[in-house]
Amino acid sequence: MALQASQLVRDLSQFLTPTIPVLDSDYDGLELSWKIFVFRPALFKYEPFLLAAVLFYGAFFWFGSRMNRSKANTWLSAHMGIFKKQFSRPTAAGGDGIVDLTSDGYSDFFAFSTGRSTIASLHTVFALRPRHDFFQLAVQFGWGLVDLLYTPKDEVTLDFKLHATAGVPEFVWALVVRGEANSIKKERWDLTFTKTTENPQLPPNVVIMSEYADVTENVLKIAGPVLEALKDPKIQPYFRSLSITDQPRVRPMIVSSKKAKHVILSLAVPPPSRIDVSTRLLSALFGLIDALEKVNLRPETKSKIKKTRENFAKTLKDEAEREAREEAAEAKLAAKRRAEEERIASLSAAEQQKLLERDRKRNLRKTQGKIVKK
Repeated sequence: MALQASQLVRDLSQFLTPTIPVLDSDYDGLELSWKIFVFRPALFKYEPFLLAAVLFYGAFFWFGSRMNRSKANTWLSAHMGIFKKQFSRPTAAGGDGIVDLTSDGYSDFFAFSTGRSTIASLHTVFALRPRHDFFQLAVQFGWGLVDLLYTPKDEVTLDFKLHATAGVPEFVWALVVRGEANSIKKERWDLTFTKTTENPQLPPNVVIMSEYADVTENVLKIAGPVLEALKDPKIQPYFRSLSITDQPRVRPMIVSSKKAKHVILSLAVPPPSRIDVSTRLLSALFGLIDALEKVNLRPETKSKIKKTRENFAKTLKDEAEREAREEAAEAKLAAKRRAEEERIASLSAAEQQKLLERDRKRNLRKTQGKIVKK
């Protein structure tokens, strides 16, 4: 036993002892040596490039991630006066007065606000460009050369969830920048309920997406300050959409009795020199939210909206029942196959061989029949 332990120690020491390097006597380049260590730079042809690439990517990642967090913090700090005025708990504050943002990776940041009448909560969501990832930025740049309509931007979305007790009627209505009116329905399922129209009260670059004209008439009556803010040429390049909706943004899979109404403002994040251009629009938006209880739709409009939702709920129910039937049929078929396999496994080898031979002949007849028909 002692001999085995001694042998193990010797093997381990041999493994850990570095091998003596074989030095080329013909080498006449720069050589740096210290005790047993010898460094000959001329022997490393590709390693410097690899090291430079790693250092470049590391620096790119560090600067890009810091830039994204700084951009989100700068926007939120510029609007923090409004948040503090409107909410009793505007956000979680970090050290040195910097807002404590929650992050998901290095390009998505979140802030949560609550404590206000009419509004149950506000989720401020930043979706910024992947400045920390050189390869993702390169892909975005390349795709932009192929698809001229593809213009990735830094975005901030303010999702106001209204209190369940707020007397806001059910409807879907939105203001959308004209260039995104066709593509936004791919991102926002709830806007598929609407039709796109124009209105002289709006700036030329903004269109209305509404379920019915009655909804538009009622909302425009209380949206004066918001419309005036949208006419400001400073905010127009950064406005994307403003929606009032009682439907989820993603198509639901099941019928849910819990429905929440949301007001959602989507903006492009401006550069630092114009970071506060949306303060006027955001301030006006709170007034619009408070006035939504005044929306009084005609009875026939309410009936049509209710009918639309009932029809969709029926569609979801039918889809769920059909899927349940298909799953039950598949489970029944699988159980039948397992029972047959267990029955065959219980037979003797000779009987199993007979079954295999019978199946082979049956398949052969089927194949011959298909050939004859052709």
